[in-house]
Amino acid sequence: MVAQHCLAALEPDQLDLALATLEQVEHEAQALQRQWHLRLERVRYEAERAQRQYHAVEPENRLVARSLERQWEERLRAVEELEQAYQRWSTQQPVALTDNDRQAILAVGADLPAVWQAVTTTHADRKRLVRLVIHSIIVDAKRDRSRVWYQINWQTGATSEHWLTRQVLRYEDHPQLEALQRRLWQLHAAGTIDAEMAAILNAEGFRTARGGGFNGGTIWLLRQRWQIPSAKENGNEDNPPQWADGTYSVVGIAKAVGVIPGTVYKWLQRGRIKGQQLATGMPWKISLTLPEIASLRAYVQRIRRIKRSKMEVV
Repeated sequence: MVAQHCLAALEPDQLDLALATLEQVEHEAQALQRQWHLRLERVRYEAERAQRQYHAVEPENRLVARSLERQWEERLRAVEELEQAYQRWSTQQPVALTDNDRQAILAVGADLPAVWQAVTTTHADRKRLVRLVIHSIIVDAKRDRSRVWYQINWQTGATSEHWLTRQVLRYEDHPQLEALQRRLWQLHAAGTIDAEMAAILNAEGFRTARGGGFNGGTIWLLRQRWQIPSAKENGNEDNPPQWADGTYSVVGIAKAVGVIPGTVYKWLQRGRIKGQQLATGMPWKISLTLPEIASLRAYVQRIRRIKRSKMEVV
């Protein structure tokens, strides 16, 4: 999510960002080159100094001469090792960028979102891209209960501020808790059933605590949690377990079988049980015989035994 915000913020100034990135790469390469040259100059000077000291000693002073000769040889080995290390670095990290390198970096700046989303771009590539264009990020999680604020400091020197909606595990921490509760009460007052509530909330941009979409079962659970009554049939009575014509409501089937209403909604959606609505937004009427209810109850008990046995094995 943060990466998407970063890409969106890049779009107005992509070319300038690419040029600044190119300048930074060249500047860093030149700085490293200067450091290598200074180190080489120092060890070469020390080797030359050791050579001069060796030649200046009197020949008859053999002990001093042997000591100075060993020192000279050590300095020469240090020069050789550092020169080899410099050659390896030069091979792996070329100082001068070629025209192809420049065009590649400019192409990234011109269409960074496409490069970011490309199948050929690896996670390691994306990390390198982020390091090239972003200097640092400041995060503040205390400014707002429902969102996280962060500021991106770009390598160009520019800054941009963004907000990220929190994803939580409990509805007590939901970023839109009060708005969600208020909307559910409004839909209840309008006589809307759970499935329709879910569709309306999804269309209005509400999301569950974990960031997903709502369904009838989720709405039922929320209504139980927040003590919101169920929708009314014909506007004059709460949905009973069984209607006057002998059919069952979702709550009635749930009580008879021993499951939550959300499970009954799933069975209706998957065709395990059949039901009818007199009109869109009206409660379900489900026709089941006692043997069919007993069969569903046995099915639920069997599934629960299987789950328990798997837990015991684990």
